[in-house]
Amino acid sequence: MTWLDPGPFLRGVAWLDPSRRPVRADPADTMRLPWDTGERATLPIGVRLEFTAAGAQAVEIRYRATVPGPTDALHDLAHGFALWDRHGVIREVWTDPAPEAVVRIDLPGGPGPFTVHPPEAQSPLVLGLRSIGGSIAPAPPAPRWVVHGDSITEGWWSTRPAHGWPAVAGRALGWDTVNLGYAGAARGELATAEQLADLPADALTLAFGTNCWTRVPHSAPLLYETTRAFLDLIRQGHPQTPLLLLSPVLRPDAERTPNRLGATLGALRDAMERAVRERIAAGDGRLVLLPGRDLLGPEHLADGLHPNDAGHRVLGLAVATALRRAGFDAG
Repeated sequence: MTWLDPGPFLRGVAWLDPSRRPVRADPADTMRLPWDTGERATLPIGVRLEFTAAGAQAVEIRYRATVPGPTDALHDLAHGFALWDRHGVIREVWTDPAPEAVVRIDLPGGPGPFTVHPPEAQSPLVLGLRSIGGSIAPAPPAPRWVVHGDSITEGWWSTRPAHGWPAVAGRALGWDTVNLGYAGAARGELATAEQLADLPADALTLAFGTNCWTRVPHSAPLLYETTRAFLDLIRQGHPQTPLLLLSPVLRPDAERTPNRLGATLGALRDAMERAVRERIAAGDGRLVLLPGRDLLGPEHLADGLHPNDAGHRVLGLAVATALRRAGFDAG
């Protein structure tokens, strides 16, 4: 049985490197990015396979899996391929990293559409897929939603790739989520804003700021100006694209604790939100602010910073609701 090219089945893809591997930063523009951003961008966070089926009993996926870089908090603990439909997870098939392997996933019957979330911590490269009995075809295209943020957006402390908040929101909206979350980074780097401006998108969401407290300390005026510049650059490429900014969620140890420049996370959040509100007041009718402070409680945090699965779900549904209320269909 012939192996099918995985390209038409892949979703969540931002760029391809010269070897055709999905990457999450522009491979032609890596020299301007901080080292930590470039490192995280090699991991295929959010990349998945979506297909419909006609009489197929199973799908086989041929892949190459390695662990090329740090996976310390890619909480993809199961190392499994997870099959989902619109109603939820159907089954998971456990695997180990291998130079090359084939995984078989039995299908439940029906046309789908189905989604397969690979084990991100193995950095799998899908080489081909095929049906057992019947046939499979790429799922219909969906509006492309590009999400940029830090480790919370990347999905840390979610127990499965499909449980991170961008995946939760994307399923709720029926959109093709492109996850550009960079753990430890996402501090308003303007080179990233320029890459986002050049990337095709039907809707965008920004969710950075937490790492501006201590990772690379910012003052409130600095983050205010950074947010203004970041939005200016994105709007050069996406003047009318629906754009939501999610300000930092609860971080109890940082809310009232000054960083080395004297800014608390609360002050940094206020500065970001002020920059967004001013732009909206100036006439950007396709920009929406979702204040993050009160979306999660301490019970939603796995380690005092990153959401647990319940927290990711709350956050994802809050983002989806905010986008719907703004009337953004991304179509």
